[in-house]
Amino acid sequence: MKLHSIETGNFKLDGGAMFGVVPKVLWNRTNPADSHNRIDIAARSLLIEDGDRLILIDTGMGDKQPEKFFQHYGLWGDFSLDRSLSTAGFTREDITDVFLTHLHFDHCGGAVRWNKTKTAYELSFPNANYWSNKAHWEWATNPNDREKASFLEENLLPIEESGQLKFIEKSEADFVAKTALGFGVLFVDGHTEKQMIPHISYKGKTLVFAADLLPTAGHLPLPYIMGYDVRPLCSLKEKKRFLDRAANENFLLFMQHDVHNPLIAVEHTEKGVRLCETLATETLNKL
Repeated sequence: MKLHSIETGNFKLDGGAMFGVVPKVLWNRTNPADSHNRIDIAARSLLIEDGDRLILIDTGMGDKQPEKFFQHYGLWGDFSLDRSLSTAGFTREDITDVFLTHLHFDHCGGAVRWNKTKTAYELSFPNANYWSNKAHWEWATNPNDREKASFLEENLLPIEESGQLKFIEKSEADFVAKTALGFGVLFVDGHTEKQMIPHISYKGKTLVFAADLLPTAGHLPLPYIMGYDVRPLCSLKEKKRFLDRAANENFLLFMQHDVHNPLIAVEHTEKGVRLCETLATETLNKL
């Protein structure tokens, strides 16, 4: 197995929304805001090269929305999905599986694109199966009013219509030890219904794709929960359970949204679980 960090592009989000009830004077220490109160956010995907399979976890927000849409998110930097794939030695056509942690636009928007004439949508990865889970798919395609702006039809319906949509089967337990893709999945419900958190056995370690269970290292303190989460008290419980295990079992956490801390380890301290070490993603294949 070989792992590749895929940078799909950076953007900005309101710092208050990202930290919920936590005062700015506290979160601004780790995630400094700009003059519009926005903090830097990465859209970092993970590519798993495993035998005949090439699995992409999340796709970034893509580029098919109108300019006015992207202006809200202050896109910045030179990263793109295609350039990152090329650096890793691959193209979109090589991807065999696209695993979507959840269906908010910044995680799945790049899964669908315009065709060459901009007359219809097509799958960005034509040879891939697209993986979600039934409960979350139904949640996203029949959205509540609070999340409706994050679940965009143009990101979802083309996948369903393609016939390439597959579902991860969830048992009664929150953790599925091994899926059809070869890695484990933790199901969590605080941020959104049945978000999936991949746990990958890699070179004797457990690498976890943290997604929106832990957006940045600045969110390590338990009360630091996003205003976007639909069930914040559930997030609190899920985060505590996860971080305790991450510290106890020396997990490596692949940080999807943290610009400055792409790969971290955590440890128990007197203040709770905190950052132990930040690593470069290049470290992955040097373990």
